[in-house]
Amino acid sequence: MTPRPPPLTLLPYLESLPLIAVLRGISAAEVPAIGAALVAHGLSVLEVPLNSPQPLASIRALADNFGQRCLVGAGTVLDVGDVARVADQGGRLIVMPHGDPRIIAEAKRLGLLCLPGVATPTEAFAALAAGADGLKMFPAEQLPPAVVKAWRAVLPKSTLLFPVGSIGPDSMAAYWAAGASGFGTGSGLYRPGRSAEAVAAAAAAFAAAFRALPARTPASPA
Repeated sequence: MTPRPPPLTLLPYLESLPLIAVLRGISAAEVPAIGAALVAHGLSVLEVPLNSPQPLASIRALADNFGQRCLVGAGTVLDVGDVARVADQGGRLIVMPHGDPRIIAEAKRLGLLCLPGVATPTEAFAALAAGADGLKMFPAEQLPPAVVKAWRAVLPKSTLLFPVGSIGPDSMAAYWAAGASGFGTGSGLYRPGRSAEAVAAAAAAFAAAFRALPARTPASPA
């Protein structure tokens, strides 16, 4: 009898740099160069929002080129049926702007990781009860570090919290001190038309800012 593979977990992909790259608008043709620029600076979680042009083709390209060492998946997942379509293209992560329990359940049924979007403690607890692997705190502009600290006082200690929205190298320290597990960023790293060299420079700035933070694991609250 063939043993089952161990369950997929987020933590191994957060060790080098706990930053989710939101590649909104990327094309499949750009994937090799942009992906290589990100991976070279320690990023291991690559997300293509489904409101990008031909997102499934880009997810397939990311999975083919970087799937052995990166966690590749989709963001802005709004339809339950999209979960299977993402999985069919090699995606293993489902990220949402909201906390639809049907999407969380489908992701878990298919063995994928899921980060639903939440903006209140009520939504956070509901998403965890539905099986979420972590929480996308969205939009971070409305959820400052003080909110992360307050949530940390009541959520299970192992909860992974990812502020997403206008995160830059200079804003990570306050969130990290408050107990964030990692971050998500889009245009701070990539936007359509940005060269691989510019993406590499941006990734290097994020990596340098993270190395300057006090050492702790993403799973350990501050």
